[in-house]
Amino acid sequence: MSRSRPRTAAIALLALLALLLALPSTARASGFAPPRPAHPERDWLGSTVRAHEGGRSPNFPPPVAASVEGVDVSSHNGNVPWGTLWDSGVRFAYAKATEGTGYTNPYFAQQYDGSYDAGMIRGAYHFALPDHSSGAAQANYFVDHGGGWSGDGKTLPGVLDMEYNPYGGTCYGMSASSLVSWTKDFFATYRARTGRDAVIYTATAWWRQCTGDNGSFGSVNPLWIPRYGSSPGTLPNGWGFHTFWQYTDTGPTVGDHNRFNGSMSRLQALADG
Repeated sequence: MSRSRPRTAAIALLALLALLLALPSTARASGFAPPRPAHPERDWLGSTVRAHEGGRSPNFPPPVAASVEGVDVSSHNGNVPWGTLWDSGVRFAYAKATEGTGYTNPYFAQQYDGSYDAGMIRGAYHFALPDHSSGAAQANYFVDHGGGWSGDGKTLPGVLDMEYNPYGGTCYGMSASSLVSWTKDFFATYRARTGRDAVIYTATAWWRQCTGDNGSFGSVNPLWIPRYGSSPGTLPNGWGFHTFWQYTDTGPTVGDHNRFNGSMSRLQALADG
C-alpha cells in the first residue's frame, strides 16, 4: 500500500500539469507564468499588417527634405549588415527585444549594438501579447531585456507594438476598454522604469476595431504608423501627426523601411529626451 502512494502522487501531479497546460492563456496569466509564444520569430513590427490590409510595395514614396530614413529588424533578419544600410542612407534603427513575457530576440545584441556601432540612433521594441499577461508585466520584461533607455544621445524611447493577433482573434479576445487599460498599464510602467513615454506602433484599422478608436494617447505617446503606400493615410483618433511611418516591408537589405517625420535634429531631440 505504501509503495503505491508515490505512483498515485505522480499520476495526480501529471494530471494537474495537463490541466494547467489546457488552460487558455488568459487564465494562465492570472496566476501562472505564460508559455513562450509559439512562433515569435514570425512576429515582427508589422508582420500581421499586410495580410489584413494589403498595400503597395516596393514603390517608395519620393524623398522628403525634413525626414530621416530608418529600418526595423527582428530575429527573422538574422545578423544585419549595418554598414551597408548606413551607406544607403539609413540613420536610425529599431530592433525587436521581446514578445510577451517569454521570448527575447536571440539576435538582439548584434542588431541593437551593431546599429549603434555603425553610427545610427537606435531603439528597441516589444511585440505585445495582451491576452498573456498584464501590461505592467510585459513592460517590466521589456525593460529588463533590452528595452530600457539611456540619455546617451543615441538611444530612442522604447516602442509598444500593438497589432493584429498572430495567434488568434484579431483583438486578442479582449474588449476595447480592456485593451485600453492594458495599454495604459504598459505605458505607465515603462515611464516609471525609464522616465520616458514609449512610442506606440499601430495600424489605424486595428486601433479603430480593437480600442474603439480611443483618443487618449495622442497627446503623450508618439505614433508609429504602418501603411504601405504613398502616404501615411488617416491616423488613429487622438493623433494629429505621426512620428514614424513604416512605408514598406519589401525594402532593400532588410524589408521594413521607415521615415521619421522631421529633420535629423528633431530625431536627435527625441533621443535626448
